[in-house]
Amino acid sequence: MSLPNRLPAPMGLLIDRNQPLTFSFDGTAYQGLQGDSIASALLANGRFLLSRSFKYHRPRGPLSMAGQDANSLIQLPHEPNVLADCQLLTQGLEASGQNFNGSLENDKDAYLGKFSKFMPVGFYYRSFYKPKGIWKFWEPIIRKKAGLGVLDLDFKPEYYDKAYLFADLAVIGAGPAGLQAALTAADAGAKVLLVEQQSILGGSLNYARFDIDNRRANTLRNQLIEAVQAHANIHILTQATCNGWFADNYLPVIQGKRLYKVRASQCLICSGSFDQPVIFRNNDLPGVMLTSAAQRLMKLYAVKPGKRAVVLTGNDDGYLAALDLYEQGVDVVALVDLRSGPSNRDLLVALEKRSIRCHLATTVYEALHDKGMRHITGVELRSITGQGQVAGHGVTLACDLLCMSGGYMPVYQLLCQAGGKLAYNDAAAEFTLSGLPNNLGVAGSANGRHTLDNVLADATNAAATALTALALPCPTQQSFKAEARVNFPWPIFPHPKGKDFVDFDEDLQVNDIINATRIGYRDIQLVKRYSTVGMGPSQGRHSALPTARLVAASTQRSVSETGITTARPPFEAEKLAHVAGRAFDPFRQTPMHAQHLAAGAKMMPAGIWQRPAYYGKASERERCMQQEALHVRTKVGLIDVSTLGGLDVRGPDAGELLNRLYTFAFLKQPVGRSRYALMTNEQGVVIDDGVCARFAEQHFYVTATTSGVDRIYQQMLKWNAQWRLNVDIANVTAALSAVNLAGPDARKVLQTLCTDIDLSSAGFPYLGVRQGTVAGIKARVLRVGFVGELGYEIHVPSRHGATLWQALMNAGKAYDIRPFGVEAQRLLRLEKGHVIISQDTDGMTHPDEIDMGWAINRSKPFFVGRRSLDILQAQPAKRKLVGFTLPTGSPKPLEGHLVLNGPDISGNVTSCEHSQTLGQIIGLAYAAPEQSTPGQQIPIRVDGGLVVQATVVQLPFFDPDNQRQEL
Repeated sequence: MSLPNRLPAPMGLLIDRNQPLTFSFDGTAYQGLQGDSIASALLANGRFLLSRSFKYHRPRGPLSMAGQDANSLIQLPHEPNVLADCQLLTQGLEASGQNFNGSLENDKDAYLGKFSKFMPVGFYYRSFYKPKGIWKFWEPIIRKKAGLGVLDLDFKPEYYDKAYLFADLAVIGAGPAGLQAALTAADAGAKVLLVEQQSILGGSLNYARFDIDNRRANTLRNQLIEAVQAHANIHILTQATCNGWFADNYLPVIQGKRLYKVRASQCLICSGSFDQPVIFRNNDLPGVMLTSAAQRLMKLYAVKPGKRAVVLTGNDDGYLAALDLYEQGVDVVALVDLRSGPSNRDLLVALEKRSIRCHLATTVYEALHDKGMRHITGVELRSITGQGQVAGHGVTLACDLLCMSGGYMPVYQLLCQAGGKLAYNDAAAEFTLSGLPNNLGVAGSANGRHTLDNVLADATNAAATALTALALPCPTQQSFKAEARVNFPWPIFPHPKGKDFVDFDEDLQVNDIINATRIGYRDIQLVKRYSTVGMGPSQGRHSALPTARLVAASTQRSVSETGITTARPPFEAEKLAHVAGRAFDPFRQTPMHAQHLAAGAKMMPAGIWQRPAYYGKASERERCMQQEALHVRTKVGLIDVSTLGGLDVRGPDAGELLNRLYTFAFLKQPVGRSRYALMTNEQGVVIDDGVCARFAEQHFYVTATTSGVDRIYQQMLKWNAQWRLNVDIANVTAALSAVNLAGPDARKVLQTLCTDIDLSSAGFPYLGVRQGTVAGIKARVLRVGFVGELGYEIHVPSRHGATLWQALMNAGKAYDIRPFGVEAQRLLRLEKGHVIISQDTDGMTHPDEIDMGWAINRSKPFFVGRRSLDILQAQPAKRKLVGFTLPTGSPKPLEGHLVLNGPDISGNVTSCEHSQTLGQIIGLAYAAPEQSTPGQQIPIRVDGGLVVQATVVQLPFFDPDNQRQEL
């Protein structure tokens, strides 16, 4: 089937003419080719109307053909708001328009445009706020009229995931600058990640024309792409979008259904620039598009964008686009130059040879249309007489295609997210970027270089800067040639009848922006929020520059003083599925990991570590846990606690540092003793706990929770950066491995392996710490009792962890030793009423709520959180963590089940298990203060809505006098 607008080869870089595809749009069948986008296939079939505008329901057709605008938003069966110029065509695809009333061709709501003067900028703010409450009536009506696509509530979630990538240099954008920079860096030995948003490499080399004879671009493109694809040091991602820049060059890159989390030592942004529209009446009609869009249609998709064209330009690139159109059989009836003439006078000669008439110092004042406004039918040209001013009359030309370009705007979003500053260069009439961090660079047209030679030179220089930072050899700096201005300083020509659109997404006209400033919104950020300019799907790609110019002129400031609105991630819309997709979770293993597996351990995550949950069959979790716990209570058990955080704090001010950070007193802590360490933040919230062991006058060893140690280490460094104490802080978590030997026979087992430490109760009392050798290994030994039994924590260098474990297991055979896992440990600590930070506490828990007042030294003049705790203690209590019991056989509450107080919710269960030792269900829960008295009944709602009556008891549940752990 021959399509009316399909061009012959060699046009059509992306399509395969041997693979025809059939599809439908709004119920009409069409034919396209493999490689077509939905938009290019529709245009090949002669259909330009793709959508209706957000506010006035005006007909819209493609503007950029690069996914940079909202004009091509359409509906797919399972997905709304799809960009038709980016979505690949597939066999049998069914698509439709969206945001219309009736049909896309005859939208009944198109009459709204006739009432635009009654709907000025911000009209709903000023019209629908009174009488009070009336907005609830108007809101659904307005939303229905201004809605977009329709969600498919029956859509089944698909598989999305995440992956990690690392590079010496990440290059964002694979146009001429990106390709050149990637090659330069890779040739010097750098590992380069090249990220390109389109499906093929080349950027503007794929569609733009750089000279009159049109030879250089294709040759250069083939050379660069061939070299890049063959280079072993370059990893290429196409159809991938870098959606943000975060500290230390963390780059989220979306490719298909995968989110790459990229870390790069150096990053180079070669993102290019956005072609900018000219502002005139009806500049949004189907058939009005950017010159780059017309070139993309011809060269990428072999689509003839029109039969009779007018090219409106503010730079020499418009002349080159006119030559492209002419060579593909389009009748170019006029070239309209906003300037007095091209910078390269040879371009005028080239157009004259082809009988293309040039109108200089002229603009399109109005685009003409048919009755239904479904397509452009002509233009009215007028001479420019001043800034934004035109002559009183002009000439009319018939055409079905208007290509426009008022200049370029750098793709600045990622650069500004990194802290870059935009400044307006009045001489060049464009924004420039400065103030980038040292590990981030910019090259190419994003950096204000527009001629091909300068783009390549800029890329080489930027790559050299990155190579210097990477300590790799770099090429010599390249020089630049003078280049002409590419931006017309004021491509804005208001019309008395309006419809001169600044923001196509939001249907905002010139007067809308000006009126916002007249009302009092002089700051560009306030103009954005009041008018919604730049808040649509295009995110200001084509409206930021004209808005800045209009606000500057209206407030009598410079464009630099006005600036543009803040660029925030994401760069383009991303699906929640990308954020929530399956993650790759790296984890660490302790040195005893293989021995745990050999013993039948079932592993569980604990922070970034893998730990044994229990030993035995997965189907017998409850039995295994209970037997392990009972064995520790009656004999002896061994648990791997290598994942506990370990921090060495040394120096003359070590005690002072800990005294300021933790709630207890540590200045006078005796050498050879340990002490419970509770930490709060500035708000008085409990954030971690552990044990602080003093091995020497200037040496403390502090343990922290498995998941919290990195945060606590950062807290120590942060505070000491302010306090400047004479202390050294080292995170030794990975350097040391540890086990906890616990149970009535623990001392007997340890005595067989440790002869240089007095292990007697008098020589090594509860909470004592010693250094010696265990099984011939130098060790730090702490006598602690998290599980409520006689116990010893033994910390050794990690390389000896497996040896220590095996030695203890061998020595304990005579005492029936057995390993126990985290599940049994948690049950044992629950019997002792010990809390687990972040399980029995939350982001608002302060010490008094969990009966930790004893762990606070009120005589200290200061510790972090002290002032907040004093304020909290003076206020009435709002909740209390209590212990509760239920008879065996009762429904067991689960973590998160609600505690009730009459009709109200007073708290929730934080921990609950059945205890064979106690013969009942025990647990911890938050309850109202008036429910915390031992002996009271508290109702707990369990599964199925059943409410059970639990009995509040005094903690701990087991061995309240601590006789067992002080043996």
